[in-house]
Amino acid sequence: MSEQNERRRFKRIAFDAPTELIQGERRWPVKLLDISFKGLLIESPEYWDGDDEQLFDAAVHLSTDAVVRMQVELRHVEGPYLGFICKHLDLESIEHLRRLIELNLADCTELEREFHELIEV
Repeated sequence: MSEQNERRRFKRIAFDAPTELIQGERRWPVKLLDISFKGLLIESPEYWDGDDEQLFDAAVHLSTDAVVRMQVELRHVEGPYLGFICKHLDLESIEHLRRLIELNLADCTELEREFHELIEV
């Protein structure tokens, strides 16, 4: 499936929250631009030296006790933006992300469709 079709299947939510990318011993605080069940888009950090051949861990801090943790792969670089596709999302993070998306979508049926698509993938 093309990346464009992937974007259509999962609604991106413009959201700003303290976010960190981690790869081995390296850590980058990053600016989150949007998030979905299938990945996230960030602004490239100033001293970016991530290995695009390896996976990253992303931590999106929604509140002091709610963190969305994703294992992600760098999918595209467009100017100052880095797009990552989600490779793994734990159950607690799925629930936090589901609630965030629910609060930002006008149509709950769209949320249910996306959630079922996520489970089927």
